[in-house]
Formats: sequence, C-alpha cells, structure tokens
Amino acid sequence: MTDELPRAAARGPRGPAAGAAALAAIALLATGCGGGHKAATARTTPAGAGANLPRATTYTTIEDLPQDTTPFAGGDGTVLHPADTVPVSAGPGAPAVAELPASQLGGPTWVPVVETRPGWRRVLLPSRPNRVTGWIPQSAEDETARSTHQVKVDLSDRRMTLLQSGRETGSWKVAVGAAKTPTPIGRTFVLALLAPAKPTFSPLILPLGAHSDTLDTYGGGPGTVAFHGWTSPSVFGKAITHGCVRVPADALKRLAKVPIGTTVLITA
Repeated sequence: MTDELPRAAARGPRGPAAGAAALAAIALLATGCGGGHKAATARTTPAGAGANLPRATTYTTIEDLPQDTTPFAGGDGTVLHPADTVPVSAGPGAPAVAELPASQLGGPTWVPVVETRPGWRRVLLPSRPNRVTGWIPQSAEDETARSTHQVKVDLSDRRMTLLQSGRETGSWKVAVGAAKTPTPIGRTFVLALLAPAKPTFSPLILPLGAHSDTLDTYGGGPGTVAFHGWTSPSVFGKAITHGCVRVPADALKRLAKVPIGTTVLITA
C-alpha cells in the first residue's frame, strides 16, 4: 500500500474519492480486462411509462441519449456531484429516460460537464454505449468544482501523459488494448479509485467511464476499462491488454492523486 491510498470518506474533486479495502470485489468486477457471460442491459422507459428508470452506472446500457458531440475536446475541467439521484434526459426539458445516482462503486459520483444551457447541464455518463451523455436539471444542492488535471492516452505511441493546468507533469510508456480487444477512443473520465484488500496485479484500480467495444463482460463484471498497475514492466509499450491501460508503479501513484471526474482523452 502507498500513501496515496483512497480515504474512507470522499473529498470530492480536490482529492481521491473514497474506496477502501472492502471494495476489492467491486474492483475485480469493475475492470474490463477479460471475458465472461453477456452483461445485463438496462432499457430506457418510454415517456409516460410508470416503470422505474434505469440508473446510469457502469453496469447499465442507457438508450435514447445523445453521444458526445466533441469526443476529443478537453473541456474546461468542470465536474459535478449530484446531491441526490437526479433524472437524466436526452435534451433540456425532455422527459427523463434514466437516473444518475449520487454514488458509484462505493464512492461519490463525479461527472464532467460538457455543455450548459439555462437551468440544465449536459454530462458524460458512465454507462454504455461509450461517450453517452445526458442532460440533468441544475440544482443549487449539487456540488460543482473544476479539476485542473487531465489524462491523455496515445494508443499509437502507447503512452500516458498527465497534465495539470495545461502543463505536462509526467509521461510514461503503458500497455494498451490488443488489436482484437482495443482500448476505446474518445473522451471519458476517472470514475472511481479502488484499493483491493488482496491485490493480485495492482494495489489500486481506477475504473473509467468507458467500456470495451468487443467484450460484453470480463470476470463477471461489465467490461469497464480501467487504469491499473501490472506485475511485470515488460508489458509497457505493448498492445496486449483486454482494453485496460496498464501503467508503471510511479504513474499509478500519480494517477491516485487525480480527482474523480477528471477528463481522460484517449486517441488513436
């Protein structure tokens, strides 16, 4: 374990979000580094229907919501934490088709804001399909902040770069998805910080708001792509994973300091 382990209580975007050793099982289910059975899919509820709305989490697929229109833009770093479960719509004032819960994977939900309209905010969501977005009504009870950090992953160069206030603070060779199980490209975000109680391949796992495009599930989980370490440095600089990004130990320590909700840009 390291000094950068997540704390028992969330600190919001100024520091790593919660996640304790007890989240080990969640960590294993949340990472997209393998294969398994078909994951369950949540469907949207037609307008006027009385059924419960699906929750926008890494475990669900949310239909009838718009894709990110600028999937390679960095944004201004604005992140949002809903005070409670909030409705998600396809457009400002449109009927709700999903709900965004206030917590994800044992910690608080922080999502990037990619567009604003009077009374509404458009955010990136952690569900399938990749780069799905939704509009949530503005509330004075919701917490917003600005992350000065950004993570870039160049798949062709197999390199991860950390930036703060636009300035590069670190760059490392990493392992990325193999040809048959590629790491998905586009804009996503750091969804959580997890510390397995009995780590096997990594002391920390950082699930992202993105999923494998070729695997429906891995190890019984939803095929969520993540940053994590690896037991052998020989993998770095290679395209050999099931979609996750394996990073060196120093890079993992630095990633642990990146606020939850921070934008991650993955390019080919």
